[in-house]
Amino acid sequence: MNAKEIRKLFPILDQEVNGHPLVYLDSAATSQKPYTVIEALNNYYREDNSNVHRGVHTLGTRATDKYEGAREKVRRFINAPSTSEIIFTRGTTTSINTIASSFGNDHVKEGDEIVISYMEHHSNLIPWQQLAKKKGAILKYVPMKEDGTITLDDVRNTVTSNTKIVAIMHVSNVLGTINPIKDITKIAHENGAFMVVDGAQSTPHMKIDVQDLDCDFYAFSGHKMCGPTGIGVLYGKKHHLENMEPVEFGGEMIDFVDLYDSTWKELPWKFEAGTPIIAGAIGLGAAIDFLEEIGMENITKHEHHLAAYALNKLSEVEGVTVYGPKDPMQRAGLVTFNVDDVHPHDVATVLDAEGIAVRAGHHCAQPLMKWLKVSATARASFYLYNTEEDIDRFVAGLLKTKEYFSDVF
Repeated sequence: MNAKEIRKLFPILDQEVNGHPLVYLDSAATSQKPYTVIEALNNYYREDNSNVHRGVHTLGTRATDKYEGAREKVRRFINAPSTSEIIFTRGTTTSINTIASSFGNDHVKEGDEIVISYMEHHSNLIPWQQLAKKKGAILKYVPMKEDGTITLDDVRNTVTSNTKIVAIMHVSNVLGTINPIKDITKIAHENGAFMVVDGAQSTPHMKIDVQDLDCDFYAFSGHKMCGPTGIGVLYGKKHHLENMEPVEFGGEMIDFVDLYDSTWKELPWKFEAGTPIIAGAIGLGAAIDFLEEIGMENITKHEHHLAAYALNKLSEVEGVTVYGPKDPMQRAGLVTFNVDDVHPHDVATVLDAEGIAVRAGHHCAQPLMKWLKVSATARASFYLYNTEEDIDRFVAGLLKTKEYFSDVF
């Protein structure tokens, strides 16, 4: 199935915006949803809507089966050893905050080091920043090369025997850089540190094997991989999760409650307090079915092709600066750029008038913007439903943007 055929499976893409056929180039912010995911959500609410785990009636049983079935789909999708290691959360942000608030709080003490990179999304920066302040720990940054990559030598020079946690994004949401997570994990473990991976921008686009990566924790969101908003996953090695304290308390996560003490359920439910995100998990399971039918290897290959095509086309446009690795095989399917003398918000506004959706701003990565010596950038991000024609429309829109602002000024 090619991208044009896949595009037909996404109802939102069959529309005009400002009088033009929609070109959606903002999948790094959130992906669109195929019919099958929308139908899975609709079917749950129409036929199976009930709380899970608590009842023995038919609707409750069906809802529980679908909810826990989705957990098994996630386990298989990232090759986790056990469903007990799959925690459903509200998203990557919640997952990383859970790790920092529980595991990090227990393991980091004054003088310890937490190592991250300049390219981190705020979701994988602020939790560690706040933990370091609370504990009197030292927050360290792996240096970046001019092309937006980090080298293993720089990782080795930054991680020491005093490092307790290394937290690195698998793929940069700004630069598109694909970081060598498996090798970084090995360096972290050699120094006695624990490895946390922000997989928000990698899980939708490439085959993930958490056992091969050997990371201690891996976090990602459903809405960036054709699933619903409000659902995410925290994977953690079982022995870590077993020794961690919950960060939310209430129904569902308890075993026994007395007046002055309580005990917790076994994994994974001790981290899922309250009514869980039932419909979201079922929708995520449907999204995984959809992605696996297309094939993650096919998605990766398609996006590398689009990245190469876009980089080549943009190189022909004078006055456009593209950030990140030049080699399309070193980056995911996105391009972040600026147009000389035109603010990124103005670029995005003109493109929107042409029916082309891109992102503009600091992309929740203000330290990276500072490192790039810019206040903001524009970003076009691609997914399995995008085509070369989309990129041609995007580049034509950029030429129109340049022409419009040259006339204005």
